[in-house]
Amino acid sequence: MEITVMAVMAVGANGANCYIVGRDQQGIVIDPGSEGERILKLVDERGLQIKAIINTHGHFDHIGANDILRATTGAPLYIHEQDAPMLTDANKNLATWAGMGEVISPPADNLLHGGEVLDFGGLKLQILHTPGHTPGCICIQIGDTLFTGDTLFAGSVGRVDLPGSSQSALANSLHNVILALPSHMAIYPGHGPSSTLRHEREQNPFLQA
Repeated sequence: MEITVMAVMAVGANGANCYIVGRDQQGIVIDPGSEGERILKLVDERGLQIKAIINTHGHFDHIGANDILRATTGAPLYIHEQDAPMLTDANKNLATWAGMGEVISPPADNLLHGGEVLDFGGLKLQILHTPGHTPGCICIQIGDTLFTGDTLFAGSVGRVDLPGSSQSALANSLHNVILALPSHMAIYPGHGPSSTLRHEREQNPFLQA
């Protein structure tokens, strides 16, 4: 089993899910959207050395604590190349649009393209490019676990009425990338409760033919 430590916390006004994932005291943080001190406290409680910070996409509610996490842990920041400009621009990451002021992040240390396999102390991540909600949305597969960001939720999918979003791109990502995965995969989305791909295949109206 790839994952030996996992914690989830809903952070910020939008309740974005931040995931702390680890194996043998090596860990990553997925989508530190806000409340950086709270995230760091849990990292410390779990005894993890953070090796990477990964954003599933560039919206403000998923990147807001990148700065403090990166500065405190020294871990490099990863995001897909197509969402990288959103990190440092509050207009592009929709913080200004949402009335959240200047939510910005340091620029990424490493740009993702999709298809990478990253290895952090034996914690192996497969990066899946799943555009639609944003051009650079990714899902992160670790063993039988899939972190879906705002691509797929329990019973729903990411919004496609925002700047840079695309309904046709999201449909392609869902049907040609997500549904190509095994049904036993556990799904951990960017907002809301977890699920399984089997349940979503059967019950999620957006995954029907």
